[in-house]
Amino acid sequence: MFIPTALHVASDRPAIDLDAAERAAREFLRALNIASDEEPMRDTPRRMAKAYAEFFTPRPFELTTFPNDGRYDELVLARAIPFRSVCEHHLLPFHGTAAVGYLPDERILGLSKLARIVEHFALRPQVQERLTKQVADWISDRLSPKGVGVIIEAEHTCMTLRGVQATGATTVTSTMLGTLRTDVRTRQEFLAVARG
Repeated sequence: MFIPTALHVASDRPAIDLDAAERAAREFLRALNIASDEEPMRDTPRRMAKAYAEFFTPRPFELTTFPNDGRYDELVLARAIPFRSVCEHHLLPFHGTAAVGYLPDERILGLSKLARIVEHFALRPQVQERLTKQVADWISDRLSPKGVGVIIEAEHTCMTLRGVQATGATTVTSTMLGTLRTDVRTRQEFLAVARG
């Protein structure tokens, strides 16, 4: 009998106070000598607060797993998963794609959940290195697969729009766990499939 197991995954952060965020945004703009009193920018502090609240609030989801009754033992991989996040050093956006894969053992994961897990960790002040490892560790801890691999490629606006202004530069990070780390052939297969 095919019985799914679901784990409800909600945001692990307290509720957002939009009114306080709006007041702080107004003060922030004032400190930068940007007037927000006149009509074109009157609602800007509220819009800023709502935008950052959206950046920092992942949607709750059910982590659904199923018994691996067919004993599938090959790579399961979702690639080109789009994501957006905010650099914790400058609070500027970074965005890109993730490739997330695993080698099943006793259970398999609902495929859409690979994208949900990326979103869950991306929507918070973040660094790409930590994001990559958090996604891999979370899948490993909850699914206990034979191996997990995550590759993230992203453009950081803190690097492309300010500072060095390296327009078009991207950063690639990866985490391999279990068999994907220890078996060279399996790792090469993951990397080839992830790149398409």
